[in-house]
Amino acid sequence: MHDADSTAAAGGRASAAGSLEEGFLVAQLDEIEPVRCPCGEARRAFAVPGNDVATLHVTEISTDARTHYHERMTEIYYVLDGEGHLELRRPPGALRRVPLRPGTSVLIRPGTRHRAVGRLRCIIVPVPAFDAADEHFDD
Repeated sequence: MHDADSTAAAGGRASAAGSLEEGFLVAQLDEIEPVRCPCGEARRAFAVPGNDVATLHVTEISTDARTHYHERMTEIYYVLDGEGHLELRRPPGALRRVPLRPGTSVLIRPGTRHRAVGRLRCIIVPVPAFDAADEHFDD
């Protein structure tokens, strides 16, 4: 994969060069088609074969976000717009609610059940790179 092909695969149109072999990828997030996720809808950048380091998602949180967890991924949330809260619980611990507003950032470790509540627009950075097989639900 090289240049325009890697840019398109990284989530954007072929408007800039880049490849893993060259040491960088470019994604135009506003050109990435959103996909449904437990939180609402996400535009996922850098989810390409060979990149296992991290991905970056711009996620529109919906009011029906579903509680989930990851066994391997750590997630970093950064709130761009909106207000609400994040429900967090690391079994066997108690449920915690963290207020969210623009500028709030939260690091969520593997195994921690979580769900964002409210109308929010967030950047989410999964580390290692996002893997749909690592989304788990208790219900």
